[in-house]
Amino acid sequence: MSNNLSIKAFGTPSKDDDLKEMTIERREVQPKDIEIEILYCGVCHSDLHTARNDWGGTKYPSVPGHEIVGRITKIGSEVTKFKVGDLAGVGCLVDSCKECESCKQDLEQYCLNGSTGTYNGKDQFLGGHTFGGYSEKVIVTEDFVLKIPKNLDLKAVAPLLCAGITTWSPLKHWNVKEGSKVAVVGLGGLGHMAIKLAKGLGAEVTLISRSPDKIQDALDLGAHAVVISTYENEMKAAAGKFDLIIDTVPYDHDINPYLATLNISGTLVLVGYIGKMNEALFTPPMILGRRSVAGSVIGGIKETQEMLDFCGKHNILPEIEMIDIQYINKAYERMLKSDVHYRFVIDMQSLKN
Repeated sequence: MSNNLSIKAFGTPSKDDDLKEMTIERREVQPKDIEIEILYCGVCHSDLHTARNDWGGTKYPSVPGHEIVGRITKIGSEVTKFKVGDLAGVGCLVDSCKECESCKQDLEQYCLNGSTGTYNGKDQFLGGHTFGGYSEKVIVTEDFVLKIPKNLDLKAVAPLLCAGITTWSPLKHWNVKEGSKVAVVGLGGLGHMAIKLAKGLGAEVTLISRSPDKIQDALDLGAHAVVISTYENEMKAAAGKFDLIIDTVPYDHDINPYLATLNISGTLVLVGYIGKMNEALFTPPMILGRRSVAGSVIGGIKETQEMLDFCGKHNILPEIEMIDIQYINKAYERMLKSDVHYRFVIDMQSLKN
């Protein structure tokens, strides 16, 4: 099709190359589509892993970015929920089959026919693969566009669309409420959001960390307590305490020490690491306490909107560091060293410079 849009973007042609400026194609707006001028885009560990093909299966050229906020510049003739000029967000998904059992339950992230990722997904319109938010514009079907609460600082909203929903979804699924006892393992982009959201829901929140350096940060973010996992006496004192543990650590690690800190029928849910665990699971604490190990990924569109509305009501936002797009390769290096408090957000105006 000759009427596709040529869009300026930032991406990488291969796993060994730095990200750099490039041109990509987007579809023209279809009847149910919304065109968004991207104002800010969060930087997620998944962006880095995809760009470098750490998980395999990356399609190149790769343009990451699935924490997108911006302003609507055009709508299709059948769009009913939005108008030109509205603020809008796009998270990790831009489409799903809408017909399977998961989609019917508003669980598009678990679409049985395969949901379409905002980047590196199968492009249903142009063929090829989807490109993410490190770009000037994105065109998305109305059903996968989110309303942004007007009172929130737009610069900081973007990470809610991945880091926020990734931690909100298990908090809601495991029914965290006033008085629940929640532990968060790891204090990065996901971990700091888990603390803020769990506290917002009324839970008593504890950070479990290997590093005593994180104690003050965790308390400043709203944690009620910190347990240092390398201190045997502190882990013993926490035995049987937590209803839910949200494990945000993004690399292979031994989860066995945490299982004993779960209450009867408690659950440890993995949200940070995708891959093989090399340390065998030690089952007695599970069997003798009806404890579970589970996994969770992002959330559906309905649940993501609920999370945004909750954050608007309680004024919950991530801690961010603003960067220009030209800084992205350096930002990736800093992410690998956990040298960010707690989420990079790209000012996409820098792409126009």
